[in-house]
Amino acid sequence: MIEYLRGDIIELTPARMVMECGGVGYELNISLTTYTAYNGQHQGKIYVFEVIREDAHLLFGFYNKEERELFLLLTSVSGVGPNTARMILSSLPPSELVQVIASKNEAALTAVKGIGLKTAQRILVDLKNKVKLQGVVADSAVSGSGNGQIAEEAIAALVMLGFQKAASQKAVATILKRSPSLEVEKVIKDALRML
Repeated sequence: MIEYLRGDIIELTPARMVMECGGVGYELNISLTTYTAYNGQHQGKIYVFEVIREDAHLLFGFYNKEERELFLLLTSVSGVGPNTARMILSSLPPSELVQVIASKNEAALTAVKGIGLKTAQRILVDLKNKVKLQGVVADSAVSGSGNGQIAEEAIAALVMLGFQKAASQKAVATILKRSPSLEVEKVIKDALRML
């Protein structure tokens, strides 16, 4: 089991990171929260969770242990896989997710792509006594510069998360037309609610 990686950040997109450690490049699937924390950095330490399946060996990366713990809690719920958990953590930062679970806010969970009412109810029932209100802090950082770059990164992230490119482009264009100064994370979050 890999606990964490420390090294050079070679590539960073809102859904993916490549970190080089000892001459080996590790591809990590990350949430928008983790992207925000590492954007603009050239080195770092990232907590890891491995998913080993018959057809794939995947690494999921997290800015801190609290985000990883929430990921593990989410994937313990029946019907919530690693990519769905990552989608939830991209739509709701850890502190907000804890509040959503503590307040039994079904609407906030069903607003996330791929989460239906039954799955949202299962998450709330299974995790209500497992999440801690203290200790989970959403980290934010300034990201991106230039509208074109923001649009490009947002669309790429949405496509990596499983959305159609045309629908992603339309949603991002609509959001940036309405609010041209938004950061890429906010554009993606707004698009996740639209798609």
